Parts: sequence; C-alpha cells; structure tokens
Amino acid sequence: MTVDNVIKNLLKDQELRAAAFIVTVYGDIVLPRGGVFWTGSLIEICNRAGLSESVVRTAVSRLVTANRLKGERNGRRSYYSLDVSSRAEFEQAAKLLYQPDQEPKGWQIIYAPDLTDADAARLRMGRMGSAIFIRPDRGQALPENAQILRAQDPDDMGWLAQFWDLSQIHQRYCDLIARFEPLYQRADALSPENALMVRLILVHMYRGVLLRDPRLPLNALPQDWQGHTARNLFRNLYLALSPKAENCIAALCEGVDGVLPASTDETRLRQQGLLIAE
Repeated sequence: MTVDNVIKNLLKDQELRAAAFIVTVYGDIVLPRGGVFWTGSLIEICNRAGLSESVVRTAVSRLVTANRLKGERNGRRSYYSLDVSSRAEFEQAAKLLYQPDQEPKGWQIIYAPDLTDADAARLRMGRMGSAIFIRPDRGQALPENAQILRAQDPDDMGWLAQFWDLSQIHQRYCDLIARFEPLYQRADALSPENALMVRLILVHMYRGVLLRDPRLPLNALPQDWQGHTARNLFRNLYLALSPKAENCIAALCEGVDGVLPASTDETRLRQQGLLIAE
C-alpha cells in the first residue's frame, strides 16, 4: 500500500476513520453515478488514503451489520450500495454541501424535555435552559414530544451565539483552511489520482464540521468567524479539482455495469449549485 506524499501531508495529525470515509466515498462518487460500487475499487481508493484492505473489509462488514450498506454479488465480485436510510442521510447532507445555503426565517425556540445533549448537537440546537433549545428556523421538523415557539430576528443578534459552543467548530474551519488553501494554489499541478483523493478528503473533512455548524445568520456570528471563508474554499477547490478527479473516476472506479461515468446529470447539478455565489 503506497500513499502519495501529497495525501500524507494532507492527512498529517488527522485520524481517518474507515467507516466514515467509506460513506463519504459513496456519497461523493457512487451515489450520483448509479449507487453501486465494486469492492475492489473501494479498496483501491481507501488504500490511497492509507487504509489497508483488512481495515476496509472490516469497516464494510460493520456498515452492513449496521444497515448502512447492502451487498450483492455478480459472479465472484462483491458490490455494495448505500442502504435507504444512509442514502437519505447523504442526500440531505448533499444539499448542504453542493447547494446554496437556505437563509433562515427567524428562530425556532423549542421545549424538548426528552432531548439528549447528543441529539441536540446532531440537530445543531443551542441550549437556552434545562429543556429549552434554539436554532435558526429553516423549516426543520420538530423532535419527538417537542413544542415550538417561532420568533423573529431581534434587533441585536450578537448575544444569540452564546447558546452554542462555536469555538471548536471555528477551530475546525481554521484547520481545514490551513490544510487545503496551499493545495488550491497548485490544484492544476495535481495528478488525476491526487485530485480525486484531495477532493474526497476535502468533502470528508468539510462535511464533518458542516454537519455540526448551526449556520447562524451573519449578524449572530463572531467577527472573526471563518465558516464563510471555509465555504468559499470548499466551493472553489472542489470545482478546480473536479475535471481531473472525474477523469480518474472514469478510469479507476467500477460499478455493477462496468466503469463508472466521469459525470452524470446529478454531478453536473452539484457543480452548478456550487457555482451559485452565496
């Protein structure tokens, strides 16, 4: 297993969890290209990120057990696709990744006595009191056994950020910028294989922090907030890497019907969404 120095440097001091990275591979490469992936192609891509074949096979087995992946055989080859729930989860994440953000219309103030801290973090809610939570109102569904009060934006929104721990999210955005900004400056010099791997790792790391970000309105954020800088970097670098990355997909990645296409209507829609300025 050989990992290119570009990828080694990109992953320095970063632990790549196999199961989560596999879901990223499916979401970014496989889902918009038919949804089915040959295990051999998955192993080769993960090898390039420093994950061994045995680690990948173990992670795939656990994802199947957890109903995140489902498998099928064609002759001696094994193929896997995202389970229905995982597909829906990534399609929701894809809207955040590849489409312009939806502006909130006021705030949801929610009474949810059964909500755990983990659930609140997953739903990107801030805690105002023992069982009172708040989040920007983007029409999200309510948690079970919850009650809601909707509120308009106050004249001064700066005090609202106190209900979230934004420091860790801010630091992760700063780390992402430090890792990927130098690669944006030389994206044209990357090989197709490295362009694909950098794009996958970019999606993986950005998705990891974006799904924890409550995406507060600009007037509610600290002045030094780096989320918008990270968003612009993600958008610009993803688009810059895509021509070479897609050529690599067409050469390296196989589904049940043969080699995956370089692009599809869905991949073009994703890139068109990224071209829209926010």
